[in-house]
Amino acid sequence: MKEIRVIYWSATGNTQRMAEAVAEAIEAAGAKALLQEVSSTTADDAAAYDAMALGCPAMGVEVLEEAEFEPFFAELEDKLQGKKVALFGSYGWGGSYMQDWQDRVTAAGAELVADGVLAMNEPDDDALAQCAEIGKLLAK
Repeated sequence: MKEIRVIYWSATGNTQRMAEAVAEAIEAAGAKALLQEVSSTTADDAAAYDAMALGCPAMGVEVLEEAEFEPFFAELEDKLQGKKVALFGSYGWGGSYMQDWQDRVTAAGAELVADGVLAMNEPDDDALAQCAEIGKLLAK
């Protein structure tokens, strides 16, 4: 059975809800989802998988969360070559960070399965449906 990592950071629970929607869709599509907060994994552990979903909200001046997620992602970045990746996150005032994040993923040689999913504040039904779709795409 194909195993897919769903790794996220969430302060308010918004990005966690998105991560759970991705993981549920992966499971419904017949693969195994390993849902983890970023603090409970390492870049080396994540890199052992061929497919992963990564979730982080926008922080500060449109950047990834800087204390835990950015250091994790910076270490993972060099290990993404040939991996299937999906991105998601919430934001409160912009959302432009997602394009920068996507650019970093593709520059590292990973295959984005779809455009990153963004939710302004709490994810609505549309954002959760988009999260489910990227979960299905990863499970293929």
